[in-house]
Amino acid sequence: MVVGAGLAGLTAARRLAAAGRKVHVLEARDRVGGRTYTVPFAGGPIDLGGQWIGPGQDRVLALARELGVATFPQHHAGRKVACFGDARLTYRGLLPRVRLRALLDLALAMQRIDWRARKVPLAAPWTAAEAAAWDRRTAAAWLDELARTPEARALLEVATQAIFAADSDAVSLLYFLFYVRSGRGMTSLTSIRRGAQQDRLVGGAQQLAQRLADRLSGHVRLNTPVTAIDQQGDAVTVSTAAGPLRARAVVLAVPPALARAIAFTPALPDARAALHADMPMGSVVKCVVAYERAFWREQGFSGEAILDRGPVRMLFDDCSAGGEHPALVAFSVGSAAKEFGARPEAERRAAVLREIDRVFGTAPPPLAYVDKDWTADPWSAGCYVGLMPPGLMTRAGEGLRRPCGRIHFAGTETATRWAGYLDGAIESGERAAAEVLARV
Repeated sequence: MVVGAGLAGLTAARRLAAAGRKVHVLEARDRVGGRTYTVPFAGGPIDLGGQWIGPGQDRVLALARELGVATFPQHHAGRKVACFGDARLTYRGLLPRVRLRALLDLALAMQRIDWRARKVPLAAPWTAAEAAAWDRRTAAAWLDELARTPEARALLEVATQAIFAADSDAVSLLYFLFYVRSGRGMTSLTSIRRGAQQDRLVGGAQQLAQRLADRLSGHVRLNTPVTAIDQQGDAVTVSTAAGPLRARAVVLAVPPALARAIAFTPALPDARAALHADMPMGSVVKCVVAYERAFWREQGFSGEAILDRGPVRMLFDDCSAGGEHPALVAFSVGSAAKEFGARPEAERRAAVLREIDRVFGTAPPPLAYVDKDWTADPWSAGCYVGLMPPGLMTRAGEGLRRPCGRIHFAGTETATRWAGYLDGAIESGERAAAEVLARV
């Protein structure tokens, strides 16, 4: 039995089915895909969930090829924009054209982040030599020491918010460093060209999950939330509103924050229970605005922008592969997203349009607007990924992947490489399936 029909759960189910095991997937939503979500919008498909892949993400790239899903490069040609306070800067390359001292400060800080991250063992970050000290601190406290100029500190904060959908004071330094190493360094995590945002999937990311589900020949049950999991002897009973189901093993492929709603008998070990109780999700509202034409491209802009204040912290070009369906995508993240998501939709729309005007000058009237507040989604409780606040990784990190009897755990939070990304979800599903096959 697999609980959760995102990429992690469907990957596990596929591996188990290929090995000749009878497998069923239970999904609480009315769709597959989890934190990928592709919808029709203004004449084309857009991703309101995860959408980017990049070099080194070999699992998702291989899966896309196998399933016949083509990729295309994220548009990045042209000038970028950085807004800090009342200042607006345009630039090319990776870093904004701030003071030379600030640029040197930022470059050195990113090098030091990557250098320290290399000291964190990916399979067991809590065993790092300085794990206890690093886990007691927030990433914010260390970044405050690391950055000697306000410009560099502001840029590091925006980068952290972009990576985690959380402010730097919400995660421990140990978790921050693990995540950076898992994603091949700060430059990789924050870059388009040769970075984690380099490519997109033609037709949207959710189709990976949909095509996997289609191959499972009707063994995916939607609208079936799990309320309890009871282990007795050599079987597991999974309770749903439609009645109980029995299996020899369960792959639980949902974020820890959602698993807390499931009653477990016997009770889970302390480490795993702590993850369910204390590992919140990031906060993001993803907003897409469609236009009649890509006016920013016409003005020589890439569509990429960073902002250090206000409801929107990042903007990107969101046009389709050939430039069709002109659109911009805006992200409200971290503490800003919690306040932003509580506003009425009309206010959110107006706020996003004001920020677009701030970045590019007065924009033409949009054709359409849509957003997705992931913190309000009952079956995600947030996005992009579950977060480790100070103290949690050393206290409970060993419970991330360790099976509890016949319950095995998947989900991008449990990955060692590309944790928080589609590739990490696939890795976790493969690992969980291998564990089950070794048992039954």
